[in-house]
Amino acid sequence: MKTSIAVLLFGVVLFVGVAGARQELPGAAAAQPATKADKPRVYDEKAEAKEQIAAAVAQAKKQNRRVLVQWGGNWCGWCVKLHELYKSNREVAKELLYEYDVVYVDSVKNGKNMDLAKSYGADLGTHGVPFLTVLDANGTAVANQETAALEVDHKIEGGHDAGKLMAFLKANQAPYLPAQKILDDGVAQARAAGKRVFLHFGAPWCVWCHRMEDWMARPEIASLLAKDYVDVKVDVDRTVGGQELKGKFTGGKEGGIPWFVILDSDGKTLATSDDSEGNNIGFPSKPKEVEHFCGMLTKTASRLSAEDVKAIAASLSASQSQQSSGH
Repeated sequence: MKTSIAVLLFGVVLFVGVAGARQELPGAAAAQPATKADKPRVYDEKAEAKEQIAAAVAQAKKQNRRVLVQWGGNWCGWCVKLHELYKSNREVAKELLYEYDVVYVDSVKNGKNMDLAKSYGADLGTHGVPFLTVLDANGTAVANQETAALEVDHKIEGGHDAGKLMAFLKANQAPYLPAQKILDDGVAQARAAGKRVFLHFGAPWCVWCHRMEDWMARPEIASLLAKDYVDVKVDVDRTVGGQELKGKFTGGKEGGIPWFVILDSDGKTLATSDDSEGNNIGFPSKPKEVEHFCGMLTKTASRLSAEDVKAIAASLSASQSQQSSGH
């Protein structure tokens, strides 16, 4: 499946869903619970916060992103205001889509997660919520921000200022890495482990890229692919020289993403996602695309068994059936 940049706005809407709140503590006069008619459930009140954060950090590490932890709760009317800003402001929505994995931690009420917040340097007792904490890919806090400073200057209007929020997010996003270094590190890792490199190119706005990465991250699939391949992701928008590196492998040919190539431990191309007619299969969803993908594995793998490849093919076919049925 080829994906053009024309789906950028669709990707932003599809993949961004975030929330926050004002400087409120339970019982504060300004904190009005959402009505039953519109009650948004931004925070998962049953979730284990440490697990939420750990999962986000793992994803951020893989993507060279930052984690934005938003402390708050569904009880806070200002959470809804900030949530609407995140959805309605195009710049903010794109920044979060590209640069952050967002975690909403239900906190404050009955002292819930207050100690966890304190461990990251977030003083919710003094500042209330919403409160923002930025973590790096190792789970270390790099910034804490009370959100009173992010409100609009005209208090009569209420809400938060998109420009102030953007300045905070931009200042704390992860520095972009050179695409060639990402690849070199992957090749070195593959050489040391006696494996191949599965190099795939994508972008935050690309719906099919997200579907492929989500599929590859499934534990049962990740464990199979890891037998033979080191997973290397290059973001053509968020790495230095990412588009140029892709062009080196495609011969400068224009094509959609995700586009991927299997390399040996010396960086030599063994197989690509271009089929026999020279068309990029993207995330393999149709029978012929699945056949081509599995052919790439059969051609390049040394540890994957025939049964393993069959299991991968069955998983891809099942994924397509679920998408077709709307699940």
